[in-house]
Amino acid sequence: MLEGFDSRFADVNGTRLHYVIGGEGDPLVLLPGWPRTWYQFHKIMPRLAERYQVIAVDLRGMGDSDKPVHGYDKKTMARDIYELVRSLGLNQVNVAGEDIGSMVAHSFAANHPEAIRKLALWEAGHPTEAFNEVRALTQPGQPTTPWWFAFNELHGLPEKLAEGRFRYIVDWLIDFHATTPEAFSEETRDLYAAAYNTPDAIRAGNGWYQTFQQDIVDLKDYPVLTLPVLALGGFYYPLMVAQLEGRATDVRFVELKGAGHYLAEERPDEVVRELTEFFA
Repeated sequence: MLEGFDSRFADVNGTRLHYVIGGEGDPLVLLPGWPRTWYQFHKIMPRLAERYQVIAVDLRGMGDSDKPVHGYDKKTMARDIYELVRSLGLNQVNVAGEDIGSMVAHSFAANHPEAIRKLALWEAGHPTEAFNEVRALTQPGQPTTPWWFAFNELHGLPEKLAEGRFRYIVDWLIDFHATTPEAFSEETRDLYAAAYNTPDAIRAGNGWYQTFQQDIVDLKDYPVLTLPVLALGGFYYPLMVAQLEGRATDVRFVELKGAGHYLAEERPDEVVRELTEFFA
């Protein structure tokens, strides 16, 4: 556990969420992505905690949170976070998310606008039709279709293939997506692999991908966001731009040139700078 932070649990929306909390100031909720846990923010949390009450959450199906059979559409997961915020006695929070966490963060802002002040997203936003056109948005040298999308959408097979072997997937994804793979220590890689090595954990992570088409349908009924939005991008900056087109009226786009996919771990100084300026 990080010094100055506490590990806690909350029963919300029919499931049990694990979260890590510390610091003082305006509340800032951090939502992580696949295949990681709240720990992906460990490099930025202590510095953010100098200004904010930081709440890093293991999403439904992630880390030490419950892994129910259903509820992996981002609207339901956003409700998890909303009820967590309310259980902490908070009226409004700032929210920042990366990857899967950014999808949940967008849904939180759309479905619970009274509970959020500002929204920061990076390295993929809410699923849109752009996900179905990803061939045109990938970078040179990248496979035309992310194989992990198709793999995670399978039912039953990933658990059989990856149980006890998830370190191979973690290493491949880091080495492919990161421009500085050395930013991930052996201890960090082991931690992420352990979090996804069981059949239940693999199945739950797959659930986030298996609901993408439902997420796209849900988005059609969401209002255009009018709150301030920060959109950071590295590896998937073009996708960030495409996904937010027509979805928000007050967006500040920031490209971290040369960055990989895992901004909070590869570019912690720049992420802290951008978040601090934006949420100030």
